[in-house]
Amino acid sequence: MRRVLVVSVVAICSVLTAAGMLGKVLAAGAPPTVDYTKILPADLVKNTPKGKLANPYKDTQADIVAEGQHLLLSYGCNGCHGGGGGGGMCPPLINDTWVYGGDDDTLFRLVVIGSDELQKLGYSRIGRENVVGPMPPFGTIIKSSDDLWKIFAFVRSKYNGDPAYKFGAPPDPQ
Repeated sequence: MRRVLVVSVVAICSVLTAAGMLGKVLAAGAPPTVDYTKILPADLVKNTPKGKLANPYKDTQADIVAEGQHLLLSYGCNGCHGGGGGGGMCPPLINDTWVYGGDDDTLFRLVVIGSDELQKLGYSRIGRENVVGPMPPFGTIIKSSDDLWKIFAFVRSKYNGDPAYKFGAPPDPQ
């Protein structure tokens, strides 16, 4: 009897998987997944509460990092920040100085709405660089939120500062 039960469960899982239903069954009640390839960065910023934007990619995913590098170059980020993110006429992206903060949410909003609008929303400069021009808004230039997340994965993969500051200032010890 036990063997029949195990075989039945395996068969049901196989059928659900083959039909593409297992993920839907397991995710019932889970929050909907965002398809970042189909949402414009400006819409994501507008519809997401402050502090809730998080990169779905890791800087250890070689294929994503390679795509991010290609996208950084194709969107012209290298014109101001250098091809490897090491700086140019604007600040480097790979050191441990974060002008407004190094968390995913702040960086995403900074690139999408630009530094002037970010300041209007109450953000203030917390870091200083030798060369700091205003970040123009790229929210209408970058084609998808997915592209921007991949660029961030590339930038994080090149980070060469203090590891404690890779995602911004670490929390104060309690």
